[in-house]
Amino acid sequence: MAMLTTKGTSMKKLLAIAVIVTAFASTSRAQWVVYDPANTVQSVINTAMQIAKYVEMIENQVQQIETLTQQLDEFKHYEDLFGDPKKVLLSMVPTLTIDLRHTETGQNLDDLLKVSDGAYALTYNGSGIFHTVGATFTTPGGQTITRPDDKYKPYAAVSRTADNYMTVAKDVASRRVALKGQIATTVEQLKAATTDAEVQKLQAILASQNSDLASLDAEIQQAVGSALVQNIQNQNDERKQVRALTEQQNAEFEEAVRNYGLKFQLLSQPTLFPMQ
Repeated sequence: MAMLTTKGTSMKKLLAIAVIVTAFASTSRAQWVVYDPANTVQSVINTAMQIAKYVEMIENQVQQIETLTQQLDEFKHYEDLFGDPKKVLLSMVPTLTIDLRHTETGQNLDDLLKVSDGAYALTYNGSGIFHTVGATFTTPGGQTITRPDDKYKPYAAVSRTADNYMTVAKDVASRRVALKGQIATTVEQLKAATTDAEVQKLQAILASQNSDLASLDAEIQQAVGSALVQNIQNQNDERKQVRALTEQQNAEFEEAVRNYGLKFQLLSQPTLFPMQ
């Protein structure tokens, strides 16, 4: 309402000035120009309206500038409360990135089977825990017998998968210790965070670290799974060989009995002894 009053007062002042200027000009030049009051008044009104529109445009621009200034102040206040994400630097990110890109230490079961040869099983002792079978042995009579290493491939496969598990477990154990230390550091930083931007970034890092920890556990499970699967295969093959051998022995026994019956005829009549 005050703004409208100010605009009306300005309009009246402009009209008054325009009328005085026009009257003075018409008086000084009355002897040369024919004075037309209607046209003069209309011209003054038009000029005053244009000036009023210009003043209104300026006032609108001022209001827009004031609004933008308020918005800028609010944004700065928002930035103070929530923080600038670009300024939040996290020291644990490079270490986490390196660990996430770390090549898995373990081998898959297919690769382990390719390097499972019988000679390895004959010399394997589990770092001194088991007794070495040996590639040869000597009979009591002094004869040296060489063991067929192809027959020991299944045992070599189990030994290879067990070695793979030990390698993975050792690597994962050291990485888990380092990663759990990083998680503890992230939790402490979350406690000391002062802005929302810092909290959000730290929460993202914590989620990534937990995922990395779960991935390490999966590596161990994969190594365990390879060893279990290979052992199951060995047990299955052992039972299969026993069944096959039993079937073969049964067939050979039946054949031997049948051949014996053909060679040696059983007497169907009682034996007659000579009478004296």
